Amino acid sequence: MKLITFLYNGKNHVGVIGKDGNVTPLPYSSMNQMIEENGWKTTAEQASHSVGTIPFSAVKLLAPIPVLKQDMICLGINYMEHAEESARYKKEAFGGERPYAVYFSKRVNQAVEDGGYIESHSDIVDSLDYECELAVVIGKDCRNVTKEEAKDYILGYTIVNDVSAREIQTRHKQWYLGKSMDGFTPMGPWIVTADEFSFPPKLSIQSYVNGELRQDSNTEKLIFGIDHVICELSSAMTLKAGTVIATGTPAGAGMGFNPPKFLKAGDVVSCKIEGIGTLTNTVR
Repeated sequence: MKLITFLYNGKNHVGVIGKDGNVTPLPYSSMNQMIEENGWKTTAEQASHSVGTIPFSAVKLLAPIPVLKQDMICLGINYMEHAEESARYKKEAFGGERPYAVYFSKRVNQAVEDGGYIESHSDIVDSLDYECELAVVIGKDCRNVTKEEAKDYILGYTIVNDVSAREIQTRHKQWYLGKSMDGFTPMGPWIVTADEFSFPPKLSIQSYVNGELRQDSNTEKLIFGIDHVICELSSAMTLKAGTVIATGTPAGAGMGFNPPKFLKAGDVVSCKIEGIGTLTNTVR
């Protein structure tokens, strides 16, 4: 089931893509409200079996959660091959081990929709990079959740492009600023509910820049899986309903090439994850 936020007749709506491929609006003012009220468990499931009342071609998709209630939680260097290329780019020794997960937060003032623009910030950024990631959307508050229980707290999955300014990220020795600039979080095109996947999801994950394949891996290669992440985070903090967790990116980011292949204005970046779809954005 695909949950969407969309623009229709000048207003934002929440809806579900029905069995006929068209859109059924849901009675919520935002995706956050629907998640908080657990409305997706009933209304959305019923709507998914109906005939959509709005042609899909008549709506404009927005990011599924355009405005997050809290910063996005992200996993750093959570694929071994990306850990290697990251160390190589920073000219650091890499010992081949990752004993602990790396967590950081990403400010998202406004998530960028499929087809929207990645802001280059070319006045201050000269090493703009892309990172295709599987993102987990938490469906209900969770605290002290075991690995075995983790799947029961997941609403669904979406795609996030964790756009990064590498020189700023490296300069500050802390990733917040270099990953949190306006226009640095494309998300979408929708949330696919967790019941569409086995757990943990083992999905092909790819990115393309101007049609050139850059990243090509599978989410089964995550160093720290989704169950570990939810268990560890919830042991220390309450993960509120609507929390988005970006699980990390595989090798093939622009910084991993020699010389690096950073983004420039006009480049088209497509992030593709099996079973979810494709998120495509243009740099400006």
